[in-house]
Order: sequence, then C-alpha cells, then structure tokens
Amino acid sequence: MNIDQESVTTLEDLRGDLAQRYKWTPTGGSSVERAVVQDDMAALARDGYVIWENLLSADQCREIREVLRPLLGHTGRNSFEGRRTQRIYSVLSRTRACDRLVDNPRVLAVLDRLLMPNYLLSALQAINIQPGESAQLAHHDDGFYPVPRPREPLAAATIWAIDDFTADNGATVVIPGSHRWGKRRPGPDDPTRPVVMPAGSCVFFVGTLWHGGGANTSATDRLAVTAQYCQPWLRPMEAFTLSVSRDIAREVSDDIRRMLGYSIHPPFVGAVDGLHPLRLLGIEED
Repeated sequence: MNIDQESVTTLEDLRGDLAQRYKWTPTGGSSVERAVVQDDMAALARDGYVIWENLLSADQCREIREVLRPLLGHTGRNSFEGRRTQRIYSVLSRTRACDRLVDNPRVLAVLDRLLMPNYLLSALQAINIQPGESAQLAHHDDGFYPVPRPREPLAAATIWAIDDFTADNGATVVIPGSHRWGKRRPGPDDPTRPVVMPAGSCVFFVGTLWHGGGANTSATDRLAVTAQYCQPWLRPMEAFTLSVSRDIAREVSDDIRRMLGYSIHPPFVGAVDGLHPLRLLGIEED
C-alpha cells in the first residue's frame, strides 16, 4: 500500500511501514542453509536450547579475552549478579571485538524464525565467573515480562564460551524441556545439564528455558559473553539508544544497528518525531 495515495481504512493497513522509505531487509541469517536452521529449530522445540561448537577460532577468543580482561572490575552487587562474578555491561559502547557474536548468521537465522521481524538486542554483557562462586538462582530470561506461562518465548539468548566451559568452572546449567513448563518452578528432582563446551562455542536458548550459572569450584576464571534479544514491541534490558553513541551506531553493521532500535516495527513503533530513527544518523536509503 502506498500511504501517499491510499487511506488507512483497516487494521491490516497498519501492518505497513507508515514511516516510509526505510523498509525491512533480510538479515545476515538468510545466508544459512535451510536444513541447518530446521535442525536448530527442532532442537529448540525439543530441549529449549542448542549448542554450536567452535564457531569462533582460538585467535578470535584470544582477541576478545585480551580486550575484555582490562575492563573487568568489581564483582556483582548481589547474589544473582554473583559476589564472585565480574560483569561488563553495554559491551557495544566499549569495543567492536564482540560485534560478530551479536550478528552471527547462525544466531540471526534462528531469531528470524523465533521472533518477529525487527527484533531487538536486549543486552550484551561479558560475564567472568571466578573461583569460589556459588550456583546462580535458576531463572528464565524473559521472566521479568509479566506474561503468564505457558507461552511462546518473548526473548532468546546466546552465551559464548570465551574460555572452556567445564562442569566445575561455572558452565551454564540448563533444565532441558523446561521451556514448555507452566507456572511451576524447578525442583530438586528435575534433571539438569551443565553446558560443557570448548572455547569458541555458543549455546542458544529460548527465553522460557530455566537455567543459571553454575558454581565455580575450579581454580580458574570462566569468561563468557552473552547477547540477548527480545521481541520488537518489548522494552530491552539495556537502553542502547542512550548508552551507544550515534557515531558507534553508524559504525556497526546494518543488523546490529537495526537491533539497537534504529528500526521501525510496523506501523510506527520506534519512530522519532514521527519519522524513521535512521534519519538521526544521516543514513540514506540505497
């Protein structure tokens, strides 16, 4: 529908981009083979998570580790953040070293099918679990949205192993199949699984899956980066349009820029002064 030539007469008309010009384009996930994505979606439907091993090279992990280590400081403010866990928030505002984790094609291919178009990046954090940390409270990542379960996930997350994930160094612990639960919480008899995977690997899970950081009973740290995503009509955990400068928004990929909020969810969610937010960056359409 051309808004300039036709009237908006039905609710269906509001599904178009009333801000005009900057249309939705396919994400980098379109490059992933259909059969691969189908297998990933089947694993998510069955277990609530899928593990992809060795997506990053040893050199890439080393670069990320070298960039993030100097930024690690205070440990958590409470037991959920972790008294012996260091966190870096708003990683996008600090370094470009983790950009390819955020817009990895394998991740985007699944998000394209799991969430609505124009989904948002909700958080990008580095998490370093130190020796002596206790197990984190089990939770599901979209639990702070007050929508009763059972339901479809409102969000999804990745956790990238920058160091090896082992059963004793704080590997994320998941409860397979718990994404389908209703109101009930995990109990002592529910089977759990530590996500053991080598550095460079990634675990992707839906926002309704119960999980938590594991206890670190080893003598070494366990560094990870987590990128979390949410439906385009929800408020993200991190306010990236405030923490990420416009200069950085111009520098990142089209996919990341869209996920930061420089996008329109039809008909006009995300508009700035009634116009598309990309105009703030001086970016013209091709």
